[in-house]
Amino acid sequence: MANQNPSGAIDGHSDWPELPLQAWQETYATLHMWTQIVGKIRLVLTPWTNHSWHVVLYLTAAGLTTSPIPYRSRTFQIDFDFIEHQLVIRTNDGTMQAIPLRPCPVADFYQDIFAALRTLNIEVAIRKKPNEVARPIPFDRDFEHAAYDPEYAHRCWRVLTQADRVFKTFRARYIGKCSPVHFFWGAFDLAVTRFSGRPAPEHPGGVPNLPDWVVREAYSHEVCSCGFWPGNDAVPFPAFYAYAYPEPKGFPEARVQPDYAFYSRELKEFILPYSEVRKADSPDRELLAFLQSTYEAAADLGHWDRASLERNMPGPEPTFPVS
Repeated sequence: MANQNPSGAIDGHSDWPELPLQAWQETYATLHMWTQIVGKIRLVLTPWTNHSWHVVLYLTAAGLTTSPIPYRSRTFQIDFDFIEHQLVIRTNDGTMQAIPLRPCPVADFYQDIFAALRTLNIEVAIRKKPNEVARPIPFDRDFEHAAYDPEYAHRCWRVLTQADRVFKTFRARYIGKCSPVHFFWGAFDLAVTRFSGRPAPEHPGGVPNLPDWVVREAYSHEVCSCGFWPGNDAVPFPAFYAYAYPEPKGFPEARVQPDYAFYSRELKEFILPYSEVRKADSPDRELLAFLQSTYEAAADLGHWDRASLERNMPGPEPTFPVS
């Protein structure tokens, strides 16, 4: 019989908890909409940055943050805290509002957060229609999504913190243009993207409920991108992914590590099941091997100038824990 520890890990590292999609799918759907509301507040008030990097959230030691948002002559920040289970809005003049994270409809959360902002003398309006979902319900009319399981919200954040840590090790190997490690609330995924430096063919667009011009600007240059997301209809389990745009010839057939990674022809991405990574002797090494091998496949087949894009300076990498 498998041993279970208090953190919920079974046959794996306690720092990499189980996150079966079916166990928290309703909480995930609700939390997805909550992060979209917060992300759209940042989007409206933050100057546009290439590839939509101005809209993202970032990992913190307790959850997710917008980072500082300018508002007239003031600054404020919105944080999801998945330890104390609250949403906290802080301003640079020392005022604060907190909203408990609890089971409640998206419509109620929407009203609560804008009431809190008004209390802080922050007036902002967002587009109420969610992005990148097949059946968008305006936030202020969404009474369908109302679940919040604090245990699984906490677990998801813990998985994101592990991914964030390894992604940053991978990112440090590259001296070409590279995104930060950041959380895109549109698809609810943590991602980091490397660029070859060359323009890319115009993207066809077609992402559900996302303007084509946004997608085309995001993919204006050749990329190799990787990330983590909790799963969806196409891949009904949490997974790491990697893809290239434009996809070079032979990429789907490339040999990548570890050997249980596979290519999804529906998504045009390599997929690495999280459940297998967390059971490895060293999840860090397993994940880093996937990130490195998929990048090398994309860069070699796409004829990237790797010599000028990769870091050659000697420098220690973190020592990866082993069970």
